[in-house]
Amino acid sequence: YSSPLLLCYLYRKGIRFCRLIEYNIRLKIYIHKNNFCLFLKPKLQGWGRWRNPEYLQFVSVLHEARKNHTPSNKKKLACYDFDFSHWPADFSWKELSKAGVSLLKPEPKHRGTADTVLNSMRMLPCHIISFLIAHSFGRRMLYPGSVGLLQKAMRPMLQQGQARLIEEFDGQRNKLVACDGNEIDAMFVDRRREGGRNGNTLVICCEGNAGFYEVGCMSTPLEGGYSVLGWNHPGFAGSTGVPFPQNEANAMDVVIQFAVHKLGFQLSDIMVYAWSIGGFTASWAAMSYPEIKALVLDASFDDLLPLALKVMPDSWRPLVTHTVRQYMNLNNAEQLCKYHGPILLIRRTKDEIITTTGPEDIMSNRGNDLLLKLLQFRYPKVMTDEGIRAVRHWLGATNHVEQASVYSSYEVDDDWCTSVMQSYQTERETMYPWSAQKYLRNFETTHCTPLPSTEFQDPWRLQRAPQGDRRATWKRE
Repeated sequence: YSSPLLLCYLYRKGIRFCRLIEYNIRLKIYIHKNNFCLFLKPKLQGWGRWRNPEYLQFVSVLHEARKNHTPSNKKKLACYDFDFSHWPADFSWKELSKAGVSLLKPEPKHRGTADTVLNSMRMLPCHIISFLIAHSFGRRMLYPGSVGLLQKAMRPMLQQGQARLIEEFDGQRNKLVACDGNEIDAMFVDRRREGGRNGNTLVICCEGNAGFYEVGCMSTPLEGGYSVLGWNHPGFAGSTGVPFPQNEANAMDVVIQFAVHKLGFQLSDIMVYAWSIGGFTASWAAMSYPEIKALVLDASFDDLLPLALKVMPDSWRPLVTHTVRQYMNLNNAEQLCKYHGPILLIRRTKDEIITTTGPEDIMSNRGNDLLLKLLQFRYPKVMTDEGIRAVRHWLGATNHVEQASVYSSYEVDDDWCTSVMQSYQTERETMYPWSAQKYLRNFETTHCTPLPSTEFQDPWRLQRAPQGDRRATWKRE
């Protein structure tokens, strides 16, 4: 349809009429050839596949697995690499008679009716811009692993990692359908039959914003001999959807339900381990399922907002604040304080991602704020202003030697601190660094360095003393 315009353009450029006709004919031939190839390509591919005995065998295995989804058929199906959307579902949230998944919501501000309407009209442009930011580049900046181009570049690495989990660890790939209809790609490694000390404990792994279970933090508990269940965020690899907070919580919920109802684990035998932004789903799980055994957060933060403000212009502060609170409210500390079980926080002393100034300033690490908020909630009579100053003094130490020096300067009596921890009816300053070191461990490295299995430890748990004895003891589970 653009040929007449093209002819006029070329004529004005002084090209002869006969050459115009020749160019036009060549262009049409090229277009027809291209269309013919596009039409013929899927036909030839289909013909070639149906002539291939290996492909026919794969189709037979796939149909059999869909009709009879037994472990043996699943194992045969796992030998093939194909589009995960065709994988039969192993577990669906709809199988449970359970209410929907909820998130913590900020408390609404009470205003007059007229003021509310006026304020809503005034904030309408901000709401529209926030929505556009969150659903365009905002979500992709927060979860770069959901970007198709990155997934395509990482595909060979993901295939290799998945093959390793299946071949070396006898991993079982599963498709879980969440309450919102998203399909979650999960991998389970069962160590219960090996008879090891940790095999009966299931570690559910929550990956970072560009992490996949194929090459992510699953390797740490695997090396420790635990049974492990890894899963990919919505929109990552085989998982469908987009990684907004509600979708993340929905995915985590179906993963836990799958572990309990299909894999046969009790909540008291489940640990949740998260790296970086995975701390949101991990803290949500601990809040929603307080019966779980323990929670381990590695290189995580208390709140997304300070980190978002760090990378955006100062003039955008009101808009960034509104966008985060409305669409990307990763309130880890608020959720963490709803859980009263054992917790271990791992702080990277050279972390360049969750610091608000730089890796050289360890006091700007948001893991510090996560610890302080947790201690303030659990021990309000201990964490007074003086207590906060003492804990910050201890957090300012960048290595074990400096921490030990700060610890000794407060003349900490471990036995005395243990005996009063349950009631915390004291404000003596020796309690401050003692309580902090029970919840936080340093790991002297950067944000993305894999955590060695030696650094992955069960959190401390305060054991109640026998009746008549006021002393309590700390025990590593």
